[in-house]
Amino acid sequence: APPAAPAAQEVAPAAQEAAPAPAADITPTKQAAMETYADIAFASYEDSYLTALALQEAINTFVENPSAETHQAAKEAWLAAQEPYGQTEVYRFYGGPIDDADGPEGLLNAWPLDEAYVDYVEGDPDTGIINNPAEYPEITTDLLIELNQAGSEENVSTGYHAIEFLLWGQDFSDSANGSRPYTDYIAGAAGTAANPERRAAYLVAVTDLLVQHLTAMKDAWDPAGANNYRAEFLALDPDAAIQKMLTGMGVLSKSELAGERMFTAYDNQDQEDEHSCFSDNTHRDIVTNAQGIRNVYLGTYTRIDGSTVEGTGLQAVVDAVDPALNADVLTLSDTAQEQINNIYVPFDQAIVLPDERENVLNAVFTLQDQGDAFAQVASALGFSINTALPE
Repeated sequence: APPAAPAAQEVAPAAQEAAPAPAADITPTKQAAMETYADIAFASYEDSYLTALALQEAINTFVENPSAETHQAAKEAWLAAQEPYGQTEVYRFYGGPIDDADGPEGLLNAWPLDEAYVDYVEGDPDTGIINNPAEYPEITTDLLIELNQAGSEENVSTGYHAIEFLLWGQDFSDSANGSRPYTDYIAGAAGTAANPERRAAYLVAVTDLLVQHLTAMKDAWDPAGANNYRAEFLALDPDAAIQKMLTGMGVLSKSELAGERMFTAYDNQDQEDEHSCFSDNTHRDIVTNAQGIRNVYLGTYTRIDGSTVEGTGLQAVVDAVDPALNADVLTLSDTAQEQINNIYVPFDQAIVLPDERENVLNAVFTLQDQGDAFAQVASALGFSINTALPE
């Protein structure tokens, strides 16, 4: 027995010296995850910008030559533009470029929108900015920015949902989306609404703004930029950067997506509470928001051209600290994706049909659990996050 003692003495100091090693070893993994995050943020915003350019082209063609075909092409371009943008919402909620004091989030994607603030509604053909040339003789991008959410959060005059309303109109159908006719943009006897030229000017201006704001977001994350947000982000202490990443993921999963966008509509059973109510595209908003969270966690993003941006994901950081917790997050992410894909389409029917409501609620609970899991990840890394919506 005595000869074994020196060996034990030799092992103990070595073990003590080795203890801090995992913390030191994980820093490069954290930094690699930060790089991947910034790369995916840029690619997602660049895709949002590119699809907005295509939307702009389709809208310009439509207003120059309104027809059933050009109208449909503009709608399809709007739907295509939503696909990458929905995946960028994970970059919100921590004061990044999208929603810092000067950020354009409220100009890009504000909702719900009071239709009567923008254009005619059923029962009131003379309402809205479009039908008020006396007060607003010229429709410009500056005017639309000035009027956005003036006096009320629902006074939305800019962004994706203003464009959506101008393309689809109000949705009065249980099974179909809004049915605004293309003739709303035609002057003369064939026209179906007053002020078609102003409506066209509004649609062009609001789309120009969309492109302008997405250009700024793309530039903020551009790896070619020297003094932009990407450079600032990558210079952060790794834990401070990962805290931001987890905050965006946690707030989106638990509060914005599960709460504001899904549970509120489920609870009220009212399509006025759904995110893309005019086009009935809310199911895709839910899918793309959840996918955006997965993109960050897994470290991979599929671009609109089919190519892939990938690198070290947040999962590698979590796996190095707590493999069981990483497995839990991956399971929650897979479950959420499966449950979201089971939600009845259109979403405004999923929230009222008795046999379909449970699927919505199941996805809500899983997304809430996923948000809580991101808070556990933060704790495992030695800091905390708040998954509630900012005031």
